[in-house]
Amino acid sequence: MRAAHLLLLALLGISVSAAVGGISYTLLASVLISRFFVRPTSVASSYPPVTVVKPLHGNEWNLLSNLSSFCRQDYPGDVQYLFGVHDAADPALETVEELRALYPEAHITVVADGQLYGPNRKISNIVNMMPQAAHDVMIFADSDVSVSPDYLRSIVGELQKPGVGLVTCIYRGNSAPGFWPRLAVNAINYQFVPGVVTGLTLGLAKPCMGPTIAMRRATVDKIGGFEQFAHHLAEDHAIGQAVRIAGERVVIPPFFISHACVETNVTSLISHELRWSRTIRSIDPAGHLGSALMHPFAFATLAIVLSGAASWSWLLAAIALLARLWLKVRADRALCHADRGPWLLPVWDIALFLIFLASYSSTRVAWRGFTFQVDRNGMLRSTERVSEPG
Repeated sequence: MRAAHLLLLALLGISVSAAVGGISYTLLASVLISRFFVRPTSVASSYPPVTVVKPLHGNEWNLLSNLSSFCRQDYPGDVQYLFGVHDAADPALETVEELRALYPEAHITVVADGQLYGPNRKISNIVNMMPQAAHDVMIFADSDVSVSPDYLRSIVGELQKPGVGLVTCIYRGNSAPGFWPRLAVNAINYQFVPGVVTGLTLGLAKPCMGPTIAMRRATVDKIGGFEQFAHHLAEDHAIGQAVRIAGERVVIPPFFISHACVETNVTSLISHELRWSRTIRSIDPAGHLGSALMHPFAFATLAIVLSGAASWSWLLAAIALLARLWLKVRADRALCHADRGPWLLPVWDIALFLIFLASYSSTRVAWRGFTFQVDRNGMLRSTERVSEPG
């Protein structure tokens, strides 16, 4: 009985400490996220020709609009749009044909090649496209992102800074219609973005984010090309790490792009968030453990349970919730995001905390209809087909 009581007190102490630490982190992140995006962006000194490399897979929600945003760039230089699929019958190519009709002056190149170099099909797609890239400045951008008209100008300006070998971008969530996509936006805007900004500002994180990776061909050659990343789950992180090892800088400019959140049901949403959480755990175990501080309301709620609903525990939970709501207000303002569902925040905070805990239960992830086991180095192995969304 005494051992059980001591265990209860220990858990209560951990919960209270984590809640207090999480509140402090949340207030700090609220300040930093406002400061990060008001810094000036770099101005390009010249406008070299650029190849925008886009791997495609299926007719995704808002695909035409996303692709069109890249064709509406205020960029004086030549731009090649290089699209790649694994299957010549991929329905995404129908959208590419619509894009050609809308922008007949655009230089569009399509590659259909099913060759695989490893379980990471995105990297295989990129490797297959590389021989058709016409220009030395290349911007690798996911199909589910949309950008502002000054995107190329800003990216090229950052890439022209001394010592810079790679430019990557923070992204906010853009919700498809429905309840579940709105929850996915919450995870990005109020967990991921504040975490990245805080980690960057304090020098605790060195991220590289797949939705945008801009590099020169010389840098790609310097790190040995992309085929080596075909077995990585977090190929973006591995690419950024390779660039840094090669002696060049990875920079993140003070603007954001938009990433489509399209989860149609609770299964696909949890699967996606669990894959993301286990990805971070595989590439940065210490950072993933530290991300527990992103969940002060969950720890405060746990303190209510463990303390027998003591009055002080309710006050702690209220402070944690107010801190999270304040971060939401500051993030919405910084990311130019209008969200009218603040009640979703505490519900999703608890859910994300449970997903965080579940990330330690297995190394299995589901991705585009396949399951993978992820080893301690973040490498994918032993794939199989599954019916659940990935």
